[in-house]
Amino acid sequence: MMTGRTIWMAALAGAAMLAAPLPAAAQFFLKSYDYSGAAVTDANAGLAQPLPGATDAEGKAALVWTMRAALNVAALQCQFEPTLLTQGTYNAILADHAEELKAAWGTLNGYFTRTSKTVKAGQTALDQFGTRTYSSFATVSSQYGFCRTAAAVGRDTLFAARGGLATIAADRMQELRNSLVPYGEQHFPRYIGRDAATLPRLDVTCWDKKARWRARACGAEMWPRLADARSGTRSGEG
Repeated sequence: MMTGRTIWMAALAGAAMLAAPLPAAAQFFLKSYDYSGAAVTDANAGLAQPLPGATDAEGKAALVWTMRAALNVAALQCQFEPTLLTQGTYNAILADHAEELKAAWGTLNGYFTRTSKTVKAGQTALDQFGTRTYSSFATVSSQYGFCRTAAAVGRDTLFAARGGLATIAADRMQELRNSLVPYGEQHFPRYIGRDAATLPRLDVTCWDKKARWRARACGAEMWPRLADARSGTRSGEG
């Protein structure tokens, strides 16, 4: 039989579980920008580094590796917000989808070997592909948008059935690329209107020795003084 103390402790434990952060729970804005984009229908559509003459399989491998690079960058760049779980998710993806990632890398290696004059030139081209791919996801101004998007894509990638990385990469690559463009709060206007707040002119030309507005010199007074506001009048020279 549960005592009153036991019931109280159970209630506290339940409340703590409800309050615990969930994966990708970070909310930087009241309303975030919608970065979603259309699925990629052509693996060589320009969302990955260009691979001239690539086959469809090589293009898909490039998309898979590009998504891996994006999630890798997020694992390093988004640790400022632990509830996004980008680091842990990325490490789990490497383990759970190891075979697919290995196959994608092998396909890319085969492409650069096939299209280069020498083995050394192919290796150099492959290294450049990797460096440029990682660099293409570096962002500062859109870090919030990129990190939230990468966290969501990483979560879906982790729980995807093995063999489905190419599908996820095609479905979400445009979204990942879109998230590199900075957008702020969408619930409220990003900027306060220019006329929402103005300051009075404080230069000596506009005020006489008795602190009265000189309308002849500076035109109508835009900021009536407190005494004038209370009386409903506007002071100034004739």
